[in-house]
Amino acid sequence: MTQQPVLPAPALAHVPYQDLLSFTTKVFTDRGVPAERAAVAAEALCYGDLAGLGSHGLCNLSRLYLPLFDEGRVDPAAEPVVRTDLGACAVLDSDRALGLWAAADAMGSAADRAERHGIGLVSVRNATHFGCAGFHSAIAARRGMIGLVASNCGGQRIARPPGGALPMLGTNPLSIAAPALDGHPFVLDMSTTVVPTGRVRAAARAGSPVPAGWLSDDHGDPVTDPAAFDRGEAHLHWLGGSAETGAYKGFGLGLAVEVLAALLPGAQLGPTPEALAGDAGRDDDIGFLALAFSPAKLRPDAGFAEAASLLFGSLLGCPPLDPRNPVRYPGWLEAERAAVNLRDGVPLSSPLYRELLELGLS
Repeated sequence: MTQQPVLPAPALAHVPYQDLLSFTTKVFTDRGVPAERAAVAAEALCYGDLAGLGSHGLCNLSRLYLPLFDEGRVDPAAEPVVRTDLGACAVLDSDRALGLWAAADAMGSAADRAERHGIGLVSVRNATHFGCAGFHSAIAARRGMIGLVASNCGGQRIARPPGGALPMLGTNPLSIAAPALDGHPFVLDMSTTVVPTGRVRAAARAGSPVPAGWLSDDHGDPVTDPAAFDRGEAHLHWLGGSAETGAYKGFGLGLAVEVLAALLPGAQLGPTPEALAGDAGRDDDIGFLALAFSPAKLRPDAGFAEAASLLFGSLLGCPPLDPRNPVRYPGWLEAERAAVNLRDGVPLSSPLYRELLELGLS
């Protein structure tokens, strides 16, 4: 199950994608990020709006990323340091680099290693928020590889274990991407909670209730007011529903991400004695994993592309229950939306458009 695109509404304007990229790049260079890295960071952030995943797009520029600079939690001139390099795999200390570009760089390194060894793994600590995980995993897919990205939330604790009374883990996103049909890569991008926090906050900004099953209060009763989350009066559920209906699946995935993305490289963990004392923490010293597999290296019969077309083409050929809703795979709708937005301009909600204008969008 992948996150469904969230489209901002109502749309005031359709802004050309290149204008958004130029604006966002300048915002980051003005904060001291080198130009080439700022351009990558801008592409990663604008991808959310381009692909219809607005909860992870430019709405986070003022809310999340600029405060990281203001508070000194991001080092714009950081140079990630290789702590271990075994050829096919490496461990990096990101040194608080802006995660939007640093994660893309880590996935590029993982893909380079996979070209040589068949598999490439880059494990990162001391990182910062990297935006849409799917943007980074798709870097491998564009190179004909399979990419996997997983990230914890550093010391930020958002979700409680099933049956637990204290939050212990973050939303711990996971993404897998692979070549599929032309222009439509397979891109699974999901939080291990039932939705990411951005979806909840988007509903709060829109003044819309959220479905029962997203949030619950301290006693486990359903909450549909999304603003209750940031008031500390509601907690996110895990993917899979309640403890009785399968929340251990989402919780187990979230814990697996914590092991792979944070425990392995030595990043900040969510479950700690501080968590047991009720400390909700914050998203510093994030850990993430970038993993790439090279089919060209691992199966030299050169049949991967044809098999991928057969796999994903067969899925699209599955007869739908409702002809108005044809069968699609994760990443298809995002690719369709991106193509439309590249042509017609990226739709921005009225509040977000005004916010970007105040930051210098022209």
